[in-house]
Amino acid sequence: MTKQVLAVVILAAGLGTRMKSTRPKVMHPLAGRPMISHLLATVASLDPDRVVVVTGPDMPDLAVALTRAPIPVTTVVQQERRGTGHAVATARAVAAGADDVLVLLGDVPLVGRESLARLIAARRAAPEVAVAVLGMRPVDPTGYGRLLTGADGMLERIVEELDASPAERQIGLCNAGLMAIDGRRLWALLAQLQPDNAKGELYLTDIIQAARAAGLVCRAVEGTSADELIGINSRVELAQAEGFLQARLRAAAMRDGATLLDPDSVYFSHDTRLGRDVEIGQNVVFGPGVTIADGAQVRPFCHLEGVSVASGAVIGPFARLRPGTVVAEGARIGNFVETKNAAIAAGAKVNHLSYVGDASVGAGANVGAGTITCNYDGFDKARTEIGAGAFIGSNSSLIAPVKIGAGAFVAAGSVVTEDVAPDSLAVARGTQAEKPGWAAAFRARKAAEKAARKARKTKQG
Repeated sequence: MTKQVLAVVILAAGLGTRMKSTRPKVMHPLAGRPMISHLLATVASLDPDRVVVVTGPDMPDLAVALTRAPIPVTTVVQQERRGTGHAVATARAVAAGADDVLVLLGDVPLVGRESLARLIAARRAAPEVAVAVLGMRPVDPTGYGRLLTGADGMLERIVEELDASPAERQIGLCNAGLMAIDGRRLWALLAQLQPDNAKGELYLTDIIQAARAAGLVCRAVEGTSADELIGINSRVELAQAEGFLQARLRAAAMRDGATLLDPDSVYFSHDTRLGRDVEIGQNVVFGPGVTIADGAQVRPFCHLEGVSVASGAVIGPFARLRPGTVVAEGARIGNFVETKNAAIAAGAKVNHLSYVGDASVGAGANVGAGTITCNYDGFDKARTEIGAGAFIGSNSSLIAPVKIGAGAFVAAGSVVTEDVAPDSLAVARGTQAEKPGWAAAFRARKAAEKAARKARKTKQG
């Protein structure tokens, strides 16, 4: 059987006026990546033959994002924004000749593969089906167009809410804006669209009436859930979509064997990876690029980004792990510790109030409270190497580049500027001096000065 050629056209030229932003609407992030990237990942799972993204002029950020898509993408520019029908027509040079054309909206980024597969299957169910439209049943249908079906269940037309009668507004099946169209008939149907509406635009939804007038069949198919079909036109809707996506990611994490002590307070990135028997505390935020291996623990109020944590490691509470941090088996990163571009070897401990950046901490080493790796001189970054089993005393400053040998001790309060040999003790602090009676004399002098000031004020008053 000959494979049917599938072209996907994604409409992404919207400026997002209601976002009140200089950023193209589809570049606003959800779970750490632009919404257009979420949609392209789903499209890739359909194994399409061609993908066309219709953009607007002057969208360089979007153009860059499309170069990183998981599938080859062709971009066409809709120089004049004359409606959704016109936007699809703009893609003709690339999409022409396909058996099916799947039209998606860049601001409906969370639609799942199952819903799109249903839509394509509905179009391919019979040769006479010209258009299949994805529908949904939101709790509140206000603002959505309604899908009107006949007694035979076929789609007859799409009516916008402003044009709907009171009876039509009671219809729960709403238009999600996504369509699968017979590629052999699409371009002729688009040619029949007319800008006879308040905006003077060519509406893709009018293709239903054009198809019906030509005696063709149109179908409506429901998506798996209304939440995945949310359209994003404002910051409020962006937040709603983020909430839905986070709920999906949390459920997936728990389904795969992680424990979330307070799921609603944990925020994932799109690519967060958690192993089995991982325990995540309350108010933990994962930025992009985090992997937590089996049995690791992230305690409350931590922020991780670009980090790998191995089995049995414990992070936090109140820790910030920045990109490039690798925490090995059984290591511990404690409260109010910040790491960046740091390798923490197996069994090492950085438990309190420390900054470890551009550094390596050897197996079993202990970094005391208040320790800082001074990695930046105002111009360049340099590395600190702490050997296996080394002990760094509290409130030490390690001035990079510097190496602390295996098994070495650094005395508390030291400022280390030179390498320390293995198994040696480094003391780099001022010599302690003691002046007997100084404190008592100091207090007496201060008390006398205070009394004199008070006497002067009394005399003046």
